[in-house]
Amino acid sequence: MRKRDHNVLTNAASLLVCGLLAGVVVAAAAFPAVAMSGLAAKAGADTFGALPKELTVARAPQISYLLASDGKTPLATMYDENRREAKLADISPYMQKAIIAAEDHQFYNHNGVDLNGVARAFVNNSDATRDRQGASTLTMQYVRMAIAYSATHPADVVAATEDTSARKLREMRYAIQLDKEMSKDEILERYLNLAAFGNGAYGVYAASQVYFNKPPKNLKIEEAAMLAGLVKAPTSFDPTTKSGYPQAVARRDYVIDHMVTTGAITKEEAEAAKAVKLVVKGKRTSNGCVAANKNAWGFFCDYFYRWWMAQETFGSTSYDRERRLKSGGYTITTSLDKQAQQGADTAVRKAKPVTSKEAVMIAVVEPGTGRVRALSTNRNFKLDNPKAPKNGPHSDPVQRNKGKLGNYPNTVNPLLSGGDGITGYQGGSVFKIYTIVAALEKGIPLSYSINAPQQFKSEYIISSSSPAACPGTNLYCPTNSNRQPGGVKDMWSAFSASTNTYFVPLQQQVGAENVVDVAKRLGIQFRQSEDAKFANNKEAAHQWGAFTLGVSQVTPLELANSYATLAADGKYCEPIPVQEIRDLDGNKLDVANPRCEKRFSTEVARAAVDAARCPVGDNSRTTKCGGSRTSPQTKSIVNAPVAGKSGTTDSEKTASLVAMTKQYAVAGILADPDWPQTNVKMKHNQADGINPPVNETLRDAMKGKKRIDFDPPGQKISLGDQRSIPGVRCLAIEQAKSRISGAGFQPIVSSSRVTSECPAGTAAGTSPEGRTIKGGYVTIQVSAGGGGNNDGGGNGNGNGRPGNGPSGPPSIPTRPPDDDRPGG
Repeated sequence: MRKRDHNVLTNAASLLVCGLLAGVVVAAAAFPAVAMSGLAAKAGADTFGALPKELTVARAPQISYLLASDGKTPLATMYDENRREAKLADISPYMQKAIIAAEDHQFYNHNGVDLNGVARAFVNNSDATRDRQGASTLTMQYVRMAIAYSATHPADVVAATEDTSARKLREMRYAIQLDKEMSKDEILERYLNLAAFGNGAYGVYAASQVYFNKPPKNLKIEEAAMLAGLVKAPTSFDPTTKSGYPQAVARRDYVIDHMVTTGAITKEEAEAAKAVKLVVKGKRTSNGCVAANKNAWGFFCDYFYRWWMAQETFGSTSYDRERRLKSGGYTITTSLDKQAQQGADTAVRKAKPVTSKEAVMIAVVEPGTGRVRALSTNRNFKLDNPKAPKNGPHSDPVQRNKGKLGNYPNTVNPLLSGGDGITGYQGGSVFKIYTIVAALEKGIPLSYSINAPQQFKSEYIISSSSPAACPGTNLYCPTNSNRQPGGVKDMWSAFSASTNTYFVPLQQQVGAENVVDVAKRLGIQFRQSEDAKFANNKEAAHQWGAFTLGVSQVTPLELANSYATLAADGKYCEPIPVQEIRDLDGNKLDVANPRCEKRFSTEVARAAVDAARCPVGDNSRTTKCGGSRTSPQTKSIVNAPVAGKSGTTDSEKTASLVAMTKQYAVAGILADPDWPQTNVKMKHNQADGINPPVNETLRDAMKGKKRIDFDPPGQKISLGDQRSIPGVRCLAIEQAKSRISGAGFQPIVSSSRVTSECPAGTAAGTSPEGRTIKGGYVTIQVSAGGGGNNDGGGNGNGNGRPGNGPSGPPSIPTRPPDDDRPGG
């Protein structure tokens, strides 16, 4: 491959001659009139000998690749310079020979500096009428690039490339030293990986992809010659421009002819190569999330980018972290599940077009790892062009009157994960699960019953002017959305029917501050300032009566992850968008590992999930869900054991649904991100509501997956301390009440009558019968010889924030009441 002589005499001669000629050649280039000065030659030799020998070479910036969870599907690329190093063995021999033919015929014969070339340059540059020649070898060119890339200050970059004698001398000195320390193949490989080829391509790997859409090992003669010709002047010889194309062809043919001169190819091969019409792809490699492989994946990509920028592992400043991402050459296998993501993308656009003001927002999280499997919304991930805007009018009348446009169909706002002013959306009754968990932690079992009235007069203090206040008082009085009594409910049936007047008294009993604490431990961040004031102040949180009804803002990602924690038996995992990160050397980084901790007992989590099976059409292990379910279609659509909950806020300004299996937790929110106080009613079960996209996303994610049942909770946390209910059949009502209360239960008399053999007006029996929790409610059924029992189950209406009162904290303006309607 090469002819080298590294004996002491040869190297000494090279150093001496280079030292003498360097000063003269450089002087001739810069100052032809004084080139023959002996003083210049002596100065050049002295300077040359005093130069350092060691060249510190920093690794050049390289492109980072983002892949889907399968480890092979491209998601996005990020770079400052589009470069990916390639081994010489993976570079076409034609490319290796072409660059030598174009830049340095004697590459394999000289010792880093071509003495004949130096002499020719000296003679040529002594004549001021001729074009100046350089004498740079491939090794010297590599030295120049390496110094520039290793520079830590802009002035050093200038010094590495400016046309001065000092720069030439330094290049020669380093080149000779490198030639002694490295093989020619090593130098050639480094050169080909460092050189710029135009159109944003750095290094032969990127250039081969950009111009010919192929790896460099497959380059043909004519392709290799064109790339080799670009190095001299990438802009002038740019084959993708009208003016550059003919110059690129001429330069290619020039290189091909020189490949014949160097013996790399035959004349016949050369003629055949020159006869091939130059066709280039000329497409710059996509860069960043706005150029993701699929536009719909841009929101996930953006979430990944924001996650990366928050990791101190990648640097102490945001600048350092971004440089690491865009120049570190990482191969990043993200957590994006193609099947789940595609299901979500299809479902959200089926529900609402991208031109809709309303956003259908879906997040999918894997229980037990926190890996975010999909993020999708009916928006284009792109910046709207201010010069030719495509976005529609702002939905907020105030902003619209100011001439502002909305964030649809184009936006890069983090609608699904929050940040940059996105604080979330009111969740509605999906928050009731947090009250269940708080109650379970206090030892209150799922069977705990409350007689839920049509309106509940609480002890929470709010503004007397709030529509949620009891008339003439400053007390919070929530109601059910259907304005009907809920009847006697336990946690299963109350959650299934979403009965407000069950959950507000339950929260009052366990302490609203404890319910807020549960939400925090489940990952709810309370980004909105008003929410944060209550969430971060225990005394204020204690008076947050409407919290259980979901007046607080939440993002789809937080909501999905909170339910996923329960599906994972109480193991909270920080949401994470990656599965594996490998650096340039193939080393795996620990930063991609799941970050999990046990935050709730297994029994509490399993009991909460057992109750959550009721709203979505599944059955708890006790089958005590009751007749009313807010999203009964979920079970049949997903065709797997499921749990979850729906939620709606007052006037249906938002609608939400969570549905989960053991493998996926899917949360969806339908809202207007631009105008929270929208006058559009958000729907649930309709085709353009939130339920279908959530259910369909989970269905598609579960295709081909094993159906795994949820583990049942223990009997104690489910049923509590069970006691026998005394018989009251055919007793007078007052006598029946006395017997029930004497046994430690709370008797209530049914307002309806049932067919019974007992005399009319006497007790026909109890509901429940047999056994129930100690201290629980027992309904006395009244005999009438006819009639039926119509349980008025409903879910909810009514909220309010703490207001002024004798013992309440300072008032904050109330939000509109929660309106969590049946089926929503």
